[in-house]
Amino acid sequence: LVPVPTLEGLACQFAGVQDAVICPMMDARRKQVYTAVYDWKEEESPVVLAEQRACPIDEILHMINELGRPVIFLGDGVPVSMEQIREMVQVPYRIAPPHMARQRAAAVGFRALALFAEGKTETAADHVPKYLRKSQAERELIEGGGHLPEDDS
Repeated sequence: LVPVPTLEGLACQFAGVQDAVICPMMDARRKQVYTAVYDWKEEESPVVLAEQRACPIDEILHMINELGRPVIFLGDGVPVSMEQIREMVQVPYRIAPPHMARQRAAAVGFRALALFAEGKTETAADHVPKYLRKSQAERELIEGGGHLPEDDS
């Protein structure tokens, strides 16, 4: 397998764009987004400016402003965050057009080819999904004083 992080695959919609950073956002509910920030420069692979995370929208928008560079927003988290984007973003920004705002197999495949060339593969048995936030059931268990079973890995 060639694991391609979801947000990185989404950002690959704009591979090679050099006049802006790319900020994919997926709606994480609870007034949060799953997000990251990428820069393509001249490399074949994106440069990670902000690691994947689940965070309140204002946290990532504050970081975007600190970067001081134009930005392209894309993903299903953009429409639900538009009010905050309009109010908070102080740098030039663009919203991806509908045909480039969602995950596409070609963009994920493009990234997978580069990762494969770098030798970043794993077996199906070794693959473990990387979740950016605990599930609601896990959060409620912890908030209720319970604890999660220990990870055997």
